[in-house]
Amino acid sequence: MCGPAGSGKSTYARELERAGMVRLSFDVELWHRGVRTMPPPDDLRAEVEAQLRARLLELVAAGRDVVLDFSFWSRRMRDDYRALLAPAGVVPETVYLATDRDTALSRVSARTGSHADDYALHPDLAAQYVEGFEPPTPDEGPLEVVRTPQASPDAPA
Repeated sequence: MCGPAGSGKSTYARELERAGMVRLSFDVELWHRGVRTMPPPDDLRAEVEAQLRARLLELVAAGRDVVLDFSFWSRRMRDDYRALLAPAGVVPETVYLATDRDTALSRVSARTGSHADDYALHPDLAAQYVEGFEPPTPDEGPLEVVRTPQASPDAPA
C-alpha cells in the first residue's frame, strides 16, 4: 500500500486481508505497544520496523501473500523494501491510493483516535504528511493506481 495519511490505505488493506492476505501495519504494532500519538519516537519506530521486516521475510518464505499497510511515502523507502524482497525472488506490486489533498486531510480531521487505524493527527502534521508524499511512478516496478473518491463539498472539514 502506498499513500499519505487519509488516502484509504488501511481500508483497502483490510479488504485484502479479508481476501486472505496477511496485513502488516506500523500503526497496529504501535497501537499494541500503547502508542496513541504520532509520530512515535525514532528508536521505537526503528524497533517496530525491524520486527515487521523480519515478519515479512518469514511470511514470504512460507509462501504467504502479504500487504504492507505502510505509507511508503518516499521512493527511497519503496526501493529499500524492493531490495529486501529481491533475494526471495519477490517483485512487489505497489498499490497507490491516489487521493486528493482535501479529501485526505478531511478524512484525517475526522479521526478520533479510537483504534489503530484511526490515529488522530495534528492538522499541521497531517498536511506535512500529504505535502511530503512522493507518488510512485511506473519505472519503480509493478504499479496499480486506485483513485479514491473525492470528499463531498458538504462533508465536514
